Amino acid sequence: MCCDHARHFQEFQLILPKLLPAIACKTSSDCIQKMPFMAIQVTLFPNQGISIGVSFCHVAGDGRTLAHFLKSWASIQQSQGDLTCLNNPLPDFSSRDLIEDPLGLACLFMKRKWSFEDLSNNPIKKLRITCTIKRSQVELLKDLVTKGCVEDNGSEPVSISTFVVTCAYMWVCLTKLQETTVSQQISSADDSDELSYFLFAVDCRGHLKLPATYFGNCTIARTVAVKRSALMGENGIVVAGKAIGREVMKTYKGPLKGAEREKFKSRHPPIMVSASPKIELYKVDFGWGRPRKTEVANIGSLGSLSLFSIAEGREEEGSIEFGLALAPHELDIFNSIFHRTY
Repeated sequence: MCCDHARHFQEFQLILPKLLPAIACKTSSDCIQKMPFMAIQVTLFPNQGISIGVSFCHVAGDGRTLAHFLKSWASIQQSQGDLTCLNNPLPDFSSRDLIEDPLGLACLFMKRKWSFEDLSNNPIKKLRITCTIKRSQVELLKDLVTKGCVEDNGSEPVSISTFVVTCAYMWVCLTKLQETTVSQQISSADDSDELSYFLFAVDCRGHLKLPATYFGNCTIARTVAVKRSALMGENGIVVAGKAIGREVMKTYKGPLKGAEREKFKSRHPPIMVSASPKIELYKVDFGWGRPRKTEVANIGSLGSLSLFSIAEGREEEGSIEFGLALAPHELDIFNSIFHRTY
């Protein structure tokens, strides 16, 4: 399983624990639900190693929170229980009340129900693959988007980061994949002017004046939309990069602005990214070396949603790994698109 080539999605479910169901609890004035925060499963592969599978509830924490926990756990393991040797500060749970919510977003999000298709009811058996972009390729993508922004004088400021340009690359690749597969199933009519939606999360810790010890969820979902014809065109990566980069800049200026709006409406499945290169799970070391492979295991569990994960590369500093799940008939098509898009 520690490889990049195609593997059956179901194999990952064997090493991933399931969270216990929520428990309804009545109080004197209300009825609340208690939800388990985390489940951990250690699987032994005789004479080969172990895997550590973690499931956690996003209501209580985000990817950075999970990374903080794993790195602290690894640090305690290396120091044989000496808490003074922790590389990360101890978490502060009391700071969760520091986030102001003048728009009442907490109540809105609790009422909003997200219903995604469950893969268990999907007859298509998906395959997990990992694709890598080298550091030199990342720099070329940055140069490409930067040049496109320079030529577009007077436009809004754009954030040009590794996350922005590599997500732009994948947005274009997966849109092209949809064009060759999903579009044929939906309609034979030309829908190139329909919008393509890209969903991503922005870490707002540094923009809401929270302490470094804050432990909880502090990401805001952002959505950008671009005409499919623009993404499919010669400058698709530049168009995608500018759209994502501008939205990142807007979020930095007003992290909660516009978060209450409904996000998308399209015949095509939206494209969404999970995780971040800044989480750096390849640096988690329990004392027996870095992990040979890290995965976002639920990639492929949301049915028709085009979801991919992004992480720092293991072999080369500055490189990027993408994880995604594809139907068998999509595999060769995607590989061809991925290697010829740029």
